Amino acid sequence: MAKLEAAFPGKYAPSAAVRTILLVDDGSATRLMTQWFLDYVGFVVHAFSNAEDALAQFNPKIHDLVVTDNSMSPMSGAEMAHIIKMRSPATPVLMYTGAPPPDRSCLDAVVQRTVSLPVLKDIIDKLIAARP
Repeated sequence: MAKLEAAFPGKYAPSAAVRTILLVDDGSATRLMTQWFLDYVGFVVHAFSNAEDALAQFNPKIHDLVVTDNSMSPMSGAEMAHIIKMRSPATPVLMYTGAPPPDRSCLDAVVQRTVSLPVLKDIIDKLIAARP
């Protein structure tokens, strides 16, 4: 946590209300770094390395937003997003990936992995605020 504080000293206040994010990425380094940052800025993060496990735990009454990679196997992030939207159309799905899918109809936002974590947080805040 000290490294995050050094990287983002006093720059980001935690969100006022506790919000829960379902994070799915098969890349352990990216998943852990994203989870640490989102924890640091005040989110509760339930992190999974594959879409199947994430879907088994997804609950629209608990999860305010889903953040997923696309390139995962055996189920891609886009496939998972379609299932999330069938179960809960109001739950925002943000794809944080290096390889966005051609069909983005089930996604509320697509963010390239090259974007900074603070920008990612701002996008997440906006998506959650817009949730009905």
